[in-house]
Amino acid sequence: MTAGSSRTGVLYYGDNLDVLRESVATASVDLVYLDPPFNSNRSYNVLFAERSGQAAQAQIEAFDDTWTWSQDAEAAFKGLVGGDAPARVADAIDAMRRLLGDNDVLAYLVMMTQRLVELHRVLKPTGSLYLHCDPTASHYLKVILDAVFGPDRFRNEIVWKRTSSHSSAKKYAPVHDVLLYYGKSATVRWNEPRTEYTDTYLDRYYKFDDGDGRLYWRADLCGAGVRNGRSGLPWRGIDPAAKGMHWKYTVDRLDELDAEGRIYWPPKGGMPQYKRYRDQLKGKAVADIWDDVNRINPVASERLGYPTQKPEALLERIIAASSNEGDVVLDPFCGCGTTVAVAQRMRRQWIGIDITFIAVDLIDKRLRDTYGSEARATYEVHGIPRDVGGARALFKANAFDFERWAVSLVGGQPHQRAEQAGDKGVDGWIRFPVSEREIGRVIVSVKGGRQLNPAMVRDLRGTVESQRADMGLLVTLDEPTRGMREEARRSGTYTHPLTRHSYARLQVSTVEELLGGRQPDLPSAFLPYVKARAATVGQQGSLGI
Repeated sequence: MTAGSSRTGVLYYGDNLDVLRESVATASVDLVYLDPPFNSNRSYNVLFAERSGQAAQAQIEAFDDTWTWSQDAEAAFKGLVGGDAPARVADAIDAMRRLLGDNDVLAYLVMMTQRLVELHRVLKPTGSLYLHCDPTASHYLKVILDAVFGPDRFRNEIVWKRTSSHSSAKKYAPVHDVLLYYGKSATVRWNEPRTEYTDTYLDRYYKFDDGDGRLYWRADLCGAGVRNGRSGLPWRGIDPAAKGMHWKYTVDRLDELDAEGRIYWPPKGGMPQYKRYRDQLKGKAVADIWDDVNRINPVASERLGYPTQKPEALLERIIAASSNEGDVVLDPFCGCGTTVAVAQRMRRQWIGIDITFIAVDLIDKRLRDTYGSEARATYEVHGIPRDVGGARALFKANAFDFERWAVSLVGGQPHQRAEQAGDKGVDGWIRFPVSEREIGRVIVSVKGGRQLNPAMVRDLRGTVESQRADMGLLVTLDEPTRGMREEARRSGTYTHPLTRHSYARLQVSTVEELLGGRQPDLPSAFLPYVKARAATVGQQGSLGI
């Protein structure tokens, strides 16, 4: 994406390493924010346990954030030390292996190193990278970042207080995350962030009044150390050098300030002071400890039920400080899309990547809910099937994501993977308003295999009854049998209490029909994740996303 692109964003479904290598140009990105998954809740004894490398590589899921040492991790390591990375990076990851051994922490660092090398490549010379992590792995990641960017490109370790203090067994309560901030070069895009002073601070210091109602603070006019220039000369009979100091302004500027009434002269003599007026304050410079983000913008008001969701105020600060309007912001682990949503609002171009379809679908719907359906014309979505052939490829590669994608085709909300282990034929839900307080439900069941038969429709009817749903929808990849269509027609009807419109209680749709724009005949539904969330709290339980 370039600054002249007619679209503001691109959303990719896929492995971010592949997307970065194939679709993101060198020196095309102004700001990278990444919050890579890491299972810090697991025991250190488990994380550092030796791995044989024989187990299959686990699917990296947004809700199951464990990366394991495996044959894939071994191959990635050999690639890094064998020429896929600069020599300094290869030396660093080799040293990590000798230090840590073959375990899940090393697998995480190997996979992250591959991606950080690519993220460094796509950054512009004036670009910045913020890596969000917790203290479990931040020290290892900093070593890798020093190797990728160079230790002289490290700018800050930012401590974000993400929660209030709480008890923790036999240790201090963990309440903070770490953001490691690096620049591609010594000259990065930087808009100094400032925050409002508290009333307590202002009332304590800015309490002097000239009589015109403007409050000011009396600040020192001298700084430590002797200077030889015009800031070191005597002024109005006062020699700062005699005190081992110098003026903070030249003597010429001091004359101008005095003429403007900006110098306070103590009635009984002594050192003059500078009047810093309250109404001219630019705000307080933001330090590297952030304990105000949740106070500024509570994440509870934005929650989508995503376990690692970050408050929008956190991204607002980062994006405002390290990019300008029209710049390109990249989040390679975009999860529920907070970076994308904030970048869209702040008029940045953006690139979002996630390996799970449920995240990509959530971001798409989040943007349309926040900015209206017309926002869909401002961004592209890549990596999801556009035809039956693509649907078959997705089913073969990842049956769970195929089911989620199929549910999204009918405007439903798919289950996350953990739920699907015991889903009892429920792959997703469509929720629709029945009255001001009541929510209707359609169960969505997806079949990607070729062995289709009427028993699947009968099973769906049983699930609709046992779950006390209103309707059921079966989505198939292949053409359903005549018996299946007939079984659905014999299922009866559902009549909406308000509109009095009747619908077939059980319906069957094919992927081909849905891709062709032929939707099932259902009541007007809520947009999943967002509008339905508030409507179902306390009634149907959480949406489990």
